[in-house]
Amino acid sequence: MTIRIRKAVLEDRGLLQEVGIETYYDTFKDDNSPDNMTAYLDKAFDLKQLEKELANPSSEFYWIYSDEEPAGYLKVNVDDAQTEAMGADSLEVERLYIRRKFHKQGLGKHLMNKAIEIATERGKAKVWLGVWENNENALAFYTKLGFVRTGAHSFYMGDDEQLDWIMTKTL
Repeated sequence: MTIRIRKAVLEDRGLLQEVGIETYYDTFKDDNSPDNMTAYLDKAFDLKQLEKELANPSSEFYWIYSDEEPAGYLKVNVDDAQTEAMGADSLEVERLYIRRKFHKQGLGKHLMNKAIEIATERGKAKVWLGVWENNENALAFYTKLGFVRTGAHSFYMGDDEQLDWIMTKTL
């Protein structure tokens, strides 16, 4: 298996939309109503929204490829692009999505290492993320990588208020 990571560009917005919807739906469809899923997916993965995010200099997307097939992507935020005011010494991992057929191949770890590399290059002291309190697989993954729970915030799936744990790794 050949693994490659590359920075996403504006022309990737359609593929970001496709992979984002696919991975999010696969992960959360069984735990949320169809109406709330549709409301969230339509908002979060709207092409104009993705264009705006791709154009933001404080956000970056990175693709991971397995044998030249897009297997998932990473979105990181700094400064005012962070979804919580965590300070100038922080980098947020807003999205780390791996397509289902590529699970358990170590690709998520490669993307997290990329996020840590970016944070280190930019002199950040910590990497943080929000993860749904009921997403046991993700919680175990982040804990294994050295993230610890440092807080919580609300996340809205359509009109359903859910709780995300804020997990942080000090560099």
